[in-house]
Amino acid sequence: MSEIQRGVVRVVAGMETSDGAGVNLRRMIGSPELEMIDPFLMLDAFSSIDPAAYLAGFPPHPPRGFETVSYLRHGNMRDRDSAGQEGLLRSGGVQWMTAGRGIEHSEMPEQQDGWMSGFQLWVNLPAAEKMNPPRYQEFEPEAIPLERRADGTTGRVVAGTTSEGTEGAVSEIAAQPIYFDVTLPAGNRFEQPIAHGHNGFIQMIEGELKVAVGHETTTLPAASLAILGEGERLTVQAANAPARFLLVAGRPFNEPVARG
Repeated sequence: MSEIQRGVVRVVAGMETSDGAGVNLRRMIGSPELEMIDPFLMLDAFSSIDPAAYLAGFPPHPPRGFETVSYLRHGNMRDRDSAGQEGLLRSGGVQWMTAGRGIEHSEMPEQQDGWMSGFQLWVNLPAAEKMNPPRYQEFEPEAIPLERRADGTTGRVVAGTTSEGTEGAVSEIAAQPIYFDVTLPAGNRFEQPIAHGHNGFIQMIEGELKVAVGHETTTLPAASLAILGEGERLTVQAANAPARFLLVAGRPFNEPVARG
């Protein structure tokens, strides 16, 4: 029996807003337009060359009961917490923080000017793990596995395993996620199995991407987010120019969410 291809059920543009002490960003998940994609509670995309848009950063705040995934594409961010942990997230680095029962945490830009861009994803924890001790999985850019395919496609593998067997840096996450940063040359195809029952989305970064199922093709523009339908495999193709996107999926918990 052939695998069921995943199509696109909805495309959203996100909502311009600010968070922290006034950081300008686009909220892709966690807005009136798209409340959540279980187990993903929020996704923020930020990108600016204007220091006034990001220098205020994210002063101390108390995350609890979920995980935050900070993926920095450009710039440097200093993080500190109430337990004495401190680190510097550099361009291309990732921090997967399991807040668990709670911790006071801050993320402040280390640079005074230049381009600052990246994503922060909030991943829910199942009720049985919400009071676990906080923990970090933080990786320098050089420690994120880079998959290079024969056709020129590249993928940075933050979590999960690709169809070619590359394993991500982050492990032991309740949602059993995949989190890939994929770059496709013009016209190239990319295929990836996604576990049956897991929810997933594509966050576009650059270029256009085509998702075809049968006779129906959806074109995803740059900076958009696409919610994926059910199935076991995703097949996408770059349009007439290179395309870059995040592919994220995970196991839903199907539990009530109380925001606060």
